[in-house]
Amino acid sequence: MAISAPGVGSGLDVNSIVSQLVAIEKQPLTQLQAKASTFQAQLSLYGKVKSQASALGDAAALLAGPTGWNTQKASSSNASAVGVVAGSAAVSTSLAVDVQQLARAQSTASAGVAAGTAVGAAGTLTLQLGTWAGAGFTAGTSPAVAVSITATDTVTSIASKINSGNAGVTATVLRDGANERLVVRSKESGEVNGFRIDATGDAGLSMFGFTDTAATTASAAGMFMGQAALNALVDINGVPIVSATNKMVDVITGVTLQLSQVTTEPVDINVENDLEATQKNIQAFVDAYNALNTTLADSTKYDAAAKKGGLMQGDSTTVGLQNALRSMLGSTSVGSTYSRLSDIGIERQTDGSLKVNATKLTGAIQNLDNVKNLFATNNSNPATNGFGLKVRDFARGLVAADGLVSNKSTALQGSITRNSKDQDRVNDRAARVETQLLRQYSALDAQLAQMSGLSSYVTAQLAQWNKSTA
Repeated sequence: MAISAPGVGSGLDVNSIVSQLVAIEKQPLTQLQAKASTFQAQLSLYGKVKSQASALGDAAALLAGPTGWNTQKASSSNASAVGVVAGSAAVSTSLAVDVQQLARAQSTASAGVAAGTAVGAAGTLTLQLGTWAGAGFTAGTSPAVAVSITATDTVTSIASKINSGNAGVTATVLRDGANERLVVRSKESGEVNGFRIDATGDAGLSMFGFTDTAATTASAAGMFMGQAALNALVDINGVPIVSATNKMVDVITGVTLQLSQVTTEPVDINVENDLEATQKNIQAFVDAYNALNTTLADSTKYDAAAKKGGLMQGDSTTVGLQNALRSMLGSTSVGSTYSRLSDIGIERQTDGSLKVNATKLTGAIQNLDNVKNLFATNNSNPATNGFGLKVRDFARGLVAADGLVSNKSTALQGSITRNSKDQDRVNDRAARVETQLLRQYSALDAQLAQMSGLSSYVTAQLAQWNKSTA
């Protein structure tokens, strides 16, 4: 295969000439690449707009429904005795709670066995949950669980077998000096979660049985009652309440009480609207709007100092979106004694942003129902609905698959694709031109090389002729 080196024969810098001519062909790329960079930046901007519009929709949705307003806080005059938590379903109320007895789980303990030694008795321990009434035991609905014991089992292995049986109890080993005791405790508190243990088989296994609530010491005849199963006994506003647990859930709708101590006097529980949390929800709505407003404003403004416009300056879609949002936030709502956001202290600034007048909002929010109606009233009319509904629906429409923001993003992506194809066409044309120029200049180079060779030959012949005629 021949090696071609354009310009070697003629002395012309063919590669340089061709390179410069091809560069002229590629000049449109500069403008196309600049446009591509702008399109990419605009697409990224609209990704940000979509994210911020979604955040605004979420903040508005919180105020459009009950969740943003049913914020309750609860307090206890003696939290170490009675703790309280208010959920979203709670309503304002006051309670006087008198704890007469705490719920307890049944616990029993065996006599000691030398640590690590086998019990030397085989048989079955049958565990049954139920209720003790003095010496009488009534089995519960859970089936009895039989645990097989071998003579080589230790106290530790017996505890492990009981735990594996899932009988509603937990077994642990209590080391008492050189001895080990089996301690069995109900998993749940309350009288219905007491238990009985029947030991059958070798006589020595009876030390791990429990059938006598009167037993006060552990012996070969069985375990003793360390703690009887008890229900919590509570008076709430003078009404006696019995609970199997110390965590009383929904005894008052949406309110959970945690009993920790028997009381000598009633504990006052207060549940009231958490106005501070509600104000935070309103502030979050304002912050979400301001973030989107700033993005739109920055992208459409002209910076006189830098003599440079924003990415979307003059773009009708972006300017229209900005104007629509500002107009909506400055509109009115019907269904409350307040009709404008400014009535409750949400004031529009010259740059289109919103600012919360904390003093005015704090005063207005004392009339919570009317502030709620300003955001949550549904008149089935986008023009007069509450601001939470207006903004929520508008924001959701923007980011929907066929919404303004999504359509704009799709259009920008289309521009990027077309721009890329235009760049490919310019590069393809430049490549064809380069091939053609190289072919033409190579031919010219060859011709010039031939002419240079002929000139050298003639010059040599003339020189020889001059010598012979001298």
